[in-house]
Amino acid sequence: MRKVMTALALLGLAACTEPTGGSSYSVSSQYARERELILQGGGSAPGGTSGGVPAAPSVSSQPLSAMSAGTAAAASATAYSSGSSIAADTEAALNSGQTPLQASPSNPPPEAINALGISQENNFDAVGEQRSAQQDAAFIAENRARYEQVQPTALPERAEVGPNLAAYALQTSTPVGQPVYSRSTIFAESRHNRNCAQYPSPDLAQSDFLKRGGPNKDPRMLDPDGDGYACSWDPAPFRRAAAAANG
Repeated sequence: MRKVMTALALLGLAACTEPTGGSSYSVSSQYARERELILQGGGSAPGGTSGGVPAAPSVSSQPLSAMSAGTAAAASATAYSSGSSIAADTEAALNSGQTPLQASPSNPPPEAINALGISQENNFDAVGEQRSAQQDAAFIAENRARYEQVQPTALPERAEVGPNLAAYALQTSTPVGQPVYSRSTIFAESRHNRNCAQYPSPDLAQSDFLKRGGPNKDPRMLDPDGDGYACSWDPAPFRRAAAAANG
């Protein structure tokens, strides 16, 4: 009966609302049909579903002791399984054979272990614990007995690999750029630049220059100014080294 009264009240509110489209006759006819269906028990309130308003879910107020045997057994099995798992993990941790860490500010500091391979010969306390003064003296004497002084030997003969640039620099005294030897001036600059670019260093250019008859001859135009020095080679470093050695 309460459901019927609620539906009628909703229909009344819907009937009082002014329609936005259509005629009042259609609204009244619809209201009459819905009212008739509700009174006969086969209709539903506006906006609801057929079969009336669904009932609220019921909550059992019986104590756990009054539960059925199957429900109680299922709940008990779940709780037992969870408790057994926790107990098994705890027992495994206690029987692992490792001493549990007792963290406390009063614990002594860990023992300092010397790194492998680092000598402690300069630590007098450590050496005193390892051996006595007599043992240390014997150790020093043994090291001295193993000491071997190598006597110097004569230098090996220098293989002849080409002109000696140091000897040539010391045998000459001509300043760089001062003409001494006659040279051809035909395409001198272009030939000089092209041929000097073929040598990785001025030392190699000077060595090849001397091999080819320099300084009197210069077939490759390596010394166009005729000072006796090819491709910007400078004898000054050799002369300074010799002067410093002679004091």
